[in-house]
Amino acid sequence: MKNLRIALSKIAVTAVISTFVLVGCSSQFNSSLRKVTYPPDFKYTEQADLSSDMNRLAHQMALLDTALDKPLEQSQNEPDLQREQVLNALKNIGKIASSLKGGDMGANHPFMEDYMQDFVSQIDKARTAASLPEPRYYLAGKVSGGCTNCHAVNR
Repeated sequence: MKNLRIALSKIAVTAVISTFVLVGCSSQFNSSLRKVTYPPDFKYTEQADLSSDMNRLAHQMALLDTALDKPLEQSQNEPDLQREQVLNALKNIGKIASSLKGGDMGANHPFMEDYMQDFVSQIDKARTAASLPEPRYYLAGKVSGGCTNCHAVNR
């Protein structure tokens, strides 16, 4: 009888502790838990925020790809329109990428801290090359493939 009480009390204690652990790990309590588990200066980026910015970045990349994929036979105004589309896409990509850099966002995403500064530098170089009197889009093409490069490394 005494052994049965001890066994039941152990089961009850285990159940109570398990319940607290499960409740503590639920999404409702994650922000409270992070206050204890992360240092005060650590900025946690929610997955939804990161996904939203990455989706915006992907949309701008698609626009850049479309602008770069112009046929060789163009009318008189086409090169200027292409340059404008490329520059607009690069500008928007630069804004989004700058907001994703470590420190602003991505404090809990070490790959972003490591690679986003290089990516932003590539974007700046591509904008400069596309702004030349004879625009050069080679670097814009490298920016367009930048997501693939980073995601291939980080998977």
